[in-house]
Amino acid sequence: MSELGLNTISFAGRAAASSQFKALYSEGMSLVEETAAYLDGQGRTASKVLPRMASVLYAAESMRLTTRLMQMASWLLLQRAVNNGEMSRDQVLAEKNKVRLDGFNVDRNAPGWGDLPESFRHLIERSLRLQNRVALLDREIYRPAEAPIVPDNQNSVQAQLSLLQTAFGNT
Repeated sequence: MSELGLNTISFAGRAAASSQFKALYSEGMSLVEETAAYLDGQGRTASKVLPRMASVLYAAESMRLTTRLMQMASWLLLQRAVNNGEMSRDQVLAEKNKVRLDGFNVDRNAPGWGDLPESFRHLIERSLRLQNRVALLDREIYRPAEAPIVPDNQNSVQAQLSLLQTAFGNT
């Protein structure tokens, strides 16, 4: 009998190489392009007529939005590289440490939030949903492997008895 966990299948690893990942990749890259086009066009025009508080908030949120999207795009590109065999998992792990997939939340109660253009707020909401999906997949793919709990020559009761005997001595 083999140790627990030795022959497990990584569903997250398979999902990252699947058509679902390809769809996530396409969605993420499309959102990057859509956001860039919005911020350079319609968003730039709309931001010039915002009330002062909303204008300041727009500037801050547009920076958060672009940072959030660039971090996700970096992760997606790294994952695609490992899926395509262009990088090893170790190379990706080293580069992945530079990518932040959390900490870019939004305060929807901030002064001026309601004055922001609806299309801009919609881009923010979509980016947050995508960020959550990417972060969840990242945790599933790259979480540390769990150590086997029970050696193959002992059952869990015997293992616990051995630990107790070691802790309290043979009495």
